[in-house]
This record gives sequence, C-alpha cells and structure tokens, in this order.
Amino acid sequence: MAEQKRDYYEVLGVGRDASEEEIKKAYRVLAKKYHPDVNPGDKEAEKKFKEASEAYAVLSDTEKRRQYDQFGHSAFDGTGGFGSGGFDFNGADFGDIFGDIFGDIFGGSRSRSAGNGPMKGANIRTSVRVTFNEAVFGTEKTLTLNLKDPCPTCGGTGAKPGTSPKMCPKCSGKGQVVYTQQSFFGTMRNVQTCPQCSGSGKIIEDKCTTCGGSGYTTSKKTISVSIPAGIDNGQSVRIREKGEPGINGGPRGDLLVEVIVEQDRRFVRQDYDIYSTVAISYAIAALGGSVVIETVDGHVIYDVKAGTQTDTRVRLKGKGVPTLQNRNVRGDHYVTLVVETPDKLSKEAKELLRQFDELTGDSLNAAARIESGEAQPQQHEARKKGWKFGKK
Repeated sequence: MAEQKRDYYEVLGVGRDASEEEIKKAYRVLAKKYHPDVNPGDKEAEKKFKEASEAYAVLSDTEKRRQYDQFGHSAFDGTGGFGSGGFDFNGADFGDIFGDIFGDIFGGSRSRSAGNGPMKGANIRTSVRVTFNEAVFGTEKTLTLNLKDPCPTCGGTGAKPGTSPKMCPKCSGKGQVVYTQQSFFGTMRNVQTCPQCSGSGKIIEDKCTTCGGSGYTTSKKTISVSIPAGIDNGQSVRIREKGEPGINGGPRGDLLVEVIVEQDRRFVRQDYDIYSTVAISYAIAALGGSVVIETVDGHVIYDVKAGTQTDTRVRLKGKGVPTLQNRNVRGDHYVTLVVETPDKLSKEAKELLRQFDELTGDSLNAAARIESGEAQPQQHEARKKGWKFGKK
C-alpha cells in the first residue's frame, strides 16, 4: 500500500493563506536543515528534503497551488482531471530556488563581490576607556595601533621590482571558479573564490623581499579619536578610511572604536538622565533647609522643603547628559533624598530628642500607655488592627 502523502501546507508548516514570501521562508529553513550535503548518508533527512522540495514546487507556483487547493494531491497523480501523470515534479524549474535559497548552503553568495575589481578594505575594531564625566562632556583620546600600508618597495603589487603579477591560470584572472554539482534536480553551478589566487585573479612568481608578496607593510601609528559628548557605554565611533588597505585599488576600511565608560560611585546613567542619592539630616527633613548636591556640573545648592519624607525624589532639570544629536539639549538629574538616622547621640542630644518627642505626640511612650489602659480609645483602635498586649 502506497504511503499517503502529507498535506503540503503541513509539510512547510504554514497556513493555507500563507503568502509567497512566507512559503519561501519556510522552505528555506527546511532546506537548510535537511539538505543532503548537510546530512550526508542520512536517508530520513533526504526524505524530508525531497518532501519539502515537492511541497515548495507546488505551492510556489500560482497555478499549481490553485489546482492543489481545489483537488489536493489528486491534481498531480492523474485522477484530478489533468490527464495521465498530472504534475511532473522532476521537471520543475528550481533554478531561481538554488540561486536564491541555497546560495549559502553550497558556498555561494549573491552579496559576494564578483571578479577581481576594486574592493574596500576590512574594518578594524578596537576599544578605548573613558571616565563617566568624559563620556558626558566628550574628550579626545589617542590610540596606538599596528596598521597596514601599501609596501613602499613594490607599491602594493607584492611583486619584486622589475616584475609584475601574472594572470591566475586557474580562474583566468576572474578571481572566481565555477564548480558543477549533480543533484536529483539536475546540474547546479556553484561559484567560489579561486583557491589559487585567493580571489585576486593574479599570481606572483617573484615576490617582493620587503613584504614577502603580501603587498603590505605594518607599522605603529598614533590616531586621535574624538569622543562626542553624550556617548554611552558600548557605542562606537567610526573613523573613516583608517582600517585595512583596499584590494585592487579599493578604498581603505574604517576604524571602529568601541567606547567603554567606567562606572562612577556617585552617579548612575539611564539614557540621557542621571540618578544619584543624597543623605539629609532629620532636622532638615523636618524643618527644611539647604543641602549640597553633587552633579556633573559641580555642586548645586538645593532647598529642601519642610516635612520631606525619606526616598523623596527631586529633579534638577537640564543637569543630565547632553544628547548626541545636540549637546545643548540635555537630560535631567534625579536625586533621591534619604533621611539619615544618627547612630551615635550624646546624653544631651538624647534628652533633647525625648523632649521633642513629648511635644510632638510622645511616640516613645505610646505603646506603654495603650497596654496599661491609660489610652482606651487608642487601645481600642489598636486591638481592631490586631495588636496584642501583655505584661512584660
């Protein structure tokens, strides 16, 4: 008994209303997972790959998909009214599929530069450490790096003076070679970088003794980098054309400098705002008064209102970090005021505090009064809240 085929939509894992792009995306995932080249000798993977390819061949074709939606698999097995044989799977055109979907599997890439024309050099990445304040207001840093330059002896050709590179015989100067590969879909073309000339299209027979045929020399260079005001930890500064030299006359790559911002014990940054904590005395919290707040701009005098509670947050507008777009536009500085409780008091200070407590509600003796029954109303309310009283 022949094995019953699974629904094509189920095979690809998409709904019946899936768009062409969704079908293609689903097939790409399955093809990369089950392709025979990725799973050599795995019969089950080969089976799933063929199943997914058959489903894609039908659902990616508007007319075949319409027939399948109407008649199901019978549309292509000779029982759906289309004559003997129905849809010939082996005759399906997979040219575009291999070019677009399988490029990364077989080593090709549409984004890879073709031939041996001018190419931009590779980017170089490095890092620099700055303080919190330097990140806020910007600074200048100096970096010392080993950088390549065209060899002064051969002018970057890599060939001994008086000689010149020759055309690569393997790729005929193209920098790429084409391989063919047989599959059950037919013959596929696979384009790869020439292994003999590494994509340059040239072979150097007499190498320059200064650079060893590389065409480059390396030397230490000092580069100045401007750190813009407002930059944050992990962001990078790009310096144009300070990277690796270009290939075949192409421009140099760029230098990408990642900024590492040191932590500051006084401040915490979030986007363009700054947060800090300032301790205030009980007297200032109760009566009000002035406190000194440290900011990135220096000390600021702030008037605390009478009756301020601990963990009250105040805002110092415009005392935060400048924005990268406009250094004249700044975030804010948020300060949390924490009432500081003294842990060491003199005998006189304790007595004065007791007197103060008596004048402001006698909180030190409130529990004793409720327990003894002297404050019946307060005790009644306390018991309603679940408080319990007993003898010491």
